[in-house]
Amino acid sequence: MNKTDECYKRYLAILREELLLAMGCTEPIAVAYAAATARSLLKKPEQIESCELLISGNIIKNAKSVVVPNTGGMKGLEAAAAAGIAAGDEKAGLQVLSRIDEQQMEKISAFLEKCRFQVTAASTSKIFYIEIRLQTPHESARTVIEDFHTNLTVTEYNGRQSGCVAPVCEQQSGEPETDRSQMTVEEILEFANMAELDDVRELLERQIRCNTAISEEGLKHPWGAQVGRTMLQSQNVDVYTLAAATAAAGSDARMSGCELPVAIVSGSGNQGLTASMPVVVYARETGAGEEKLLRALLVSNLITIHQKTGIGRLSAFCGATSAGVGAACGIAYLDGGGYEEISHTIVNALAILSGMVCDGAKPSCAAKIAAAVNNGIFGYQLFRQGIQFYAGEGIVTKGVENTIANIGRLAKRGMRETDCEILDMMVGR
Repeated sequence: MNKTDECYKRYLAILREELLLAMGCTEPIAVAYAAATARSLLKKPEQIESCELLISGNIIKNAKSVVVPNTGGMKGLEAAAAAGIAAGDEKAGLQVLSRIDEQQMEKISAFLEKCRFQVTAASTSKIFYIEIRLQTPHESARTVIEDFHTNLTVTEYNGRQSGCVAPVCEQQSGEPETDRSQMTVEEILEFANMAELDDVRELLERQIRCNTAISEEGLKHPWGAQVGRTMLQSQNVDVYTLAAATAAAGSDARMSGCELPVAIVSGSGNQGLTASMPVVVYARETGAGEEKLLRALLVSNLITIHQKTGIGRLSAFCGATSAGVGAACGIAYLDGGGYEEISHTIVNALAILSGMVCDGAKPSCAAKIAAAVNNGIFGYQLFRQGIQFYAGEGIVTKGVENTIANIGRLAKRGMRETDCEILDMMVGR
């Protein structure tokens, strides 16, 4: 692989599409982005009378229990849509709510009171679907986001497709994502080893800077369930506990409305924190240099993305599991591990914790992150002791790529009914 290869360019494109900044849980933020974009299509948005939201079940699941940033503690889909309409910046993408001040917060509350909101489960087979319909006495606007968080596929004014939507900051609306289906662990390691760091430095340094900042906020202050802070109260805090605690602390803050941005991975801030912070902490505590850290982050991020490709953006399979495995691979890389060590880390970790379900975004996600990081590291430690799981033992099969494919099958096909049951429980059906 060299810089002129299509393979090299593909991995760079994937990283640029994935390591976006988002403020708040990405599903309600995507709702706010769609709503703000719909409002921008109207000539007299101050006359909006109704807002209809047609939403797929997984979006409902992930927007139900988290605080929408810059709303004064509000939760839920209506709050996210109202914030986007009343005060959102549609040109800011997943940072749509980042510029809201106290005066605008009051506008959000007032808009929630005057506008009629209706939330309906969308009649679609798509896992990721957000449709916003706004109505005034004389105008209407409609937007649709499908498949991933910034993918605006429909922008209609009075029933006609509009071409006046500004692109998001880093990814053009409506553009298909780069193909991820051909990713392999072997290629990821080759890319990480030979990548020209100036091609990825800005992305990775921003990930380190932003995710460290929200992690430190979660450790300093009593956000959410305080999982990260509680972990560090143990008398035996080693580097592995510290690695898990820093990732969990970022989620503590993020799930409870902290207004600091996070560099996301696979469309998720929690996965972005999980894939990055343990690697950053381990590099710092073991004295690894900057180059080694950046290359280890390439390993962690890309292996996380590789696992999630077969699973999909949203499912009943907790994405922190994939990111915890990715982080463990980054740590193995910092220790000098190559293809063998990293492949066995993946298989061992997936064999142990391949059944943790996603029951929506909420404060307890921080505890799941801690469990996922600990699990990934344990998978690595098992291999260092010469212990591994073999083909035929549960979902483990011969070859790391085949085991990753089995996880994708389990999550995407096998857990489909599980996902429906979880949503029914969450909404009281």
